[in-house]
Amino acid sequence: MAENAVELHNVTKCFSKVIANDDVSLEIGKGEVVALLGENGAGKSTIMKILYGLYSMDEGRIVIDGKEVRIKSPKDAISHGIAMIQQHFSLVFPHTVTENIVLGNVHGWLDLKEAKEKVGMLAKKYGFPVPLDARVGDLAVGVQQKVEILKALYLDARILIMDEPTAVLTPQEAESLVSFIRSYAADGNSVVFITHKMKEVMESADRIIVMRNGRITGNVLKSETNERELARMMMGEELEVESEEEPIDVSKLPVSIEVVDARKKNRDGIAVLDGVSFSVHKGEIFGIAGVSGNGQDEICEAISGNMKLDGGKIIFEGKDITNESVRKRIEEGIGYVPVDRYKDGMVMEMTLSENMMLKSSYSEKWVKNGFIDKKGIDEYTDEVIRDYQVKATGHSDIAHNLSGGNQQKVVLAREIDAGRHAIIFNQPTRGLDIGAVDRIHRAIKGEKRKGKAVVVVSTELTEIFELSDRICVMYRGKIMGIYNRGELTTGRIGLLMAGVEDGKA
Repeated sequence: MAENAVELHNVTKCFSKVIANDDVSLEIGKGEVVALLGENGAGKSTIMKILYGLYSMDEGRIVIDGKEVRIKSPKDAISHGIAMIQQHFSLVFPHTVTENIVLGNVHGWLDLKEAKEKVGMLAKKYGFPVPLDARVGDLAVGVQQKVEILKALYLDARILIMDEPTAVLTPQEAESLVSFIRSYAADGNSVVFITHKMKEVMESADRIIVMRNGRITGNVLKSETNERELARMMMGEELEVESEEEPIDVSKLPVSIEVVDARKKNRDGIAVLDGVSFSVHKGEIFGIAGVSGNGQDEICEAISGNMKLDGGKIIFEGKDITNESVRKRIEEGIGYVPVDRYKDGMVMEMTLSENMMLKSSYSEKWVKNGFIDKKGIDEYTDEVIRDYQVKATGHSDIAHNLSGGNQQKVVLAREIDAGRHAIIFNQPTRGLDIGAVDRIHRAIKGEKRKGKAVVVVSTELTEIFELSDRICVMYRGKIMGIYNRGELTTGRIGLLMAGVEDGKA
């Protein structure tokens, strides 16, 4: 048995009347990679934030390298060699990479040249090609994450906590991160990563700790478990396995959405949509794959009306809606689940009921004789909470008090209701655990069976393959090809996503 770098003994943490961690004990060995699994609200992030000093525990002990310590703040944690990379990065965008890394870690005179050399050595050692003089705000999100990691390495962190580390990464970036984790642990350091992605767990972890309802329900070696068993420990029940769907002939289905020669340039004059054309049929799930930033977001924004095209048309149910307002498109029956639920999907200071009626406050459904039917909205929201298994006490809960997965369920329910004929899902399960992913996938397939046209944008190839009847691959604002279910392999789609034309690899 490897010597333990960290031990947590009988840790309990309550927020008001909610028990987030209930008598939790765990160990992290030196040179070990530990995956912390659990549904949203299971307590996994809370226990790690206690270790990092962001939260104080109500009861329990923390032992580092065999000695009991008191960690009251991140400064205390850093002094013990503990660093945490959170989902939302703590970077200053106007500053350079080097400046961000040394920010807050220098007292007195700063030799920027010496600091840059140290950062450069760390970047080279772990294979991070990061432009040290570039402004962080100009970097892709995957590179920004590498900057966060370099901040931790610059402080000589020996224990690295990573909260949903690949939630915002492309498949290629995620693969690079996994390589770093293995290399970092091989040097005798310890890594804890909180994730919902079984593939990462089975590829990267030495040991897997599963949490549910604030308690540990499993602590197993990767070699002694499988994905189905992990899912059972996470959820307390078996995941139902749906039978594999047969490919469908979409040519026999009526067309709902048509995108015709869509063109759009960004502020720099670069084409983000370059002659994009496709159709989506009723009763079809049309998957759009590609590395983030290749025009997928713009397609979603164009169909939903949040972005005007420079050229081309959007036809919906036989009508040209290219110049129609967002409200008109909502009235026509288009639902839209945006990629950023925090910025575009909800108003975090509002109640769940208020969020549920955001896009239909003018509708006859909720307005009677000039007055809003508050009782009706509250009852409807409580139904959504029950049907979608949202972890909330009721319709009056404030949105920002819910976990990310439960916020996503609320947005999903609202847009499914609004999308009477078509729904666009942009990264519908990003950052969610396996239980939430399974329920959302079932909901998406259910809307297809109702005859709706469904568009799913995802950087998760497993999600694209599982859901899509046809797959469209995008690269630099262009469509590399549209394929039926079963025609693409992972290797083939990877080449298309990299801009290699089909058959020319």
